[in-house]
Amino acid sequence: MSSRILSNMLFAEKIRQLREEKQLLQRQISAALEIDNALYCKIERGDRQAKKIYIPVIAKILQVDPEDLLALWLADQVVAIMKEDKDMSDKVLSIAKQNIKNQ
Repeated sequence: MSSRILSNMLFAEKIRQLREEKQLLQRQISAALEIDNALYCKIERGDRQAKKIYIPVIAKILQVDPEDLLALWLADQVVAIMKEDKDMSDKVLSIAKQNIKNQ
């Protein structure tokens, strides 16, 4: 499995799981997003990163809280960055968390 796929699994796996639970087709979601079905398939597999603007649309279709999907999407962004230097990840996340609290 490629590193790009690993970095997008949180969001990708969740939207696939939710879509399957709702018994929706990928083409139904891609049509709502106004994107090519092949692109949506790549997003759901984790081969491509979804655009942030897609999240509210996907959440509405899948009837979930957009903030939950946004949290997974953002976590994927953090994982993608942090995997470059795994030894520093705890320290960096701690500093970032403290910085956010202080703002």
